[in-house]
Amino acid sequence: MEEQMARRLVAAEGKKLQQAGLVARTWGNISCRIDENHFVITPSGLDYETMTARDLVLMDIRNGVCCGAHKPSSEKGVHLAAYQTFPEVGYVIHTHQTYATAIGLCGFEQLAMTEEEAEKLGGIARAAYGLSSTEKLAGAVYDAMQSGAKVVFMVHHGVLICGKDREEAFSRAMLLEEICKRSILGQPKKTPRKDQKRQEKLFHVLQKHFHYVGICDTPAVLLCAASGRGIPAQVDDMAQMIGRKIPCCLHVRRDMLGLLRKYGAVLVPRVGVVVSAGTADDVEALKTLVAKAAVCCLHVRATGASATLSPVNVAIQHHHYVKKYALQKDGEA
Repeated sequence: MEEQMARRLVAAEGKKLQQAGLVARTWGNISCRIDENHFVITPSGLDYETMTARDLVLMDIRNGVCCGAHKPSSEKGVHLAAYQTFPEVGYVIHTHQTYATAIGLCGFEQLAMTEEEAEKLGGIARAAYGLSSTEKLAGAVYDAMQSGAKVVFMVHHGVLICGKDREEAFSRAMLLEEICKRSILGQPKKTPRKDQKRQEKLFHVLQKHFHYVGICDTPAVLLCAASGRGIPAQVDDMAQMIGRKIPCCLHVRRDMLGLLRKYGAVLVPRVGVVVSAGTADDVEALKTLVAKAAVCCLHVRATGASATLSPVNVAIQHHHYVKKYALQKDGEA
């Protein structure tokens, strides 16, 4: 494929994936093969809404050398693994899609799918955990692909999806999410009770103490809040932006302000999750994260599995986000 065409395809696809709910902000990444030795990939820390074809980074499949005005995605290693493993693959998407991420935490053996759907996905595998952007993660994905699987669940992280072209990769991502949504466990069968007046009153009070606040009240979030239990960090993006847990506040008047200042996200029964951040954009990002974290948490509880990230891995990722990625997102690094 001609390089400029590849660049235009990838730049346009980012917005399409956002609209489909498969990626958000700068999470996830996309690449397209140009020839047997090169591909272009989305840059690190650049929002899909503002990304242009010129921003993409050219990479050499043989040695990982990159060329461009920006740094390549921090997950370039998993894309390299895909192109090095499959000469026929021409397009790769790394998504943070909600239901597939949740399924990946506990294994995919019980997915409710037909033989035809399985064939369309091109094979499924599950890669062992490695910290985001590390050689360990890239190596785990490479190992998983040796089975021939074109869809790889990256535990605690998301999914890598390969296709011969953009259309096949995107359709596989959408099909996978449909399959995982019908296979998910522990989700509310009806919307849990919400106290609208309590929610509005709390929001009004918090606006006096924080510049930017928001409330997420999806059914999964409300069910987690009603349980009175916090949500542990089970997915990398939550660990990065929030830390080790989203606590549940049972004594709002006494504990709410301190917990929100410490964690940035707090469960409140009959309200949902209250979030606070330094910008309105970060508030929306937190709402997206906690909505996914709640789905993941309920699924893990229903399976009886253990999927909590280690305190060390959480601390490493949260520190990296606060000190480097957040500054990069704001154009300061």
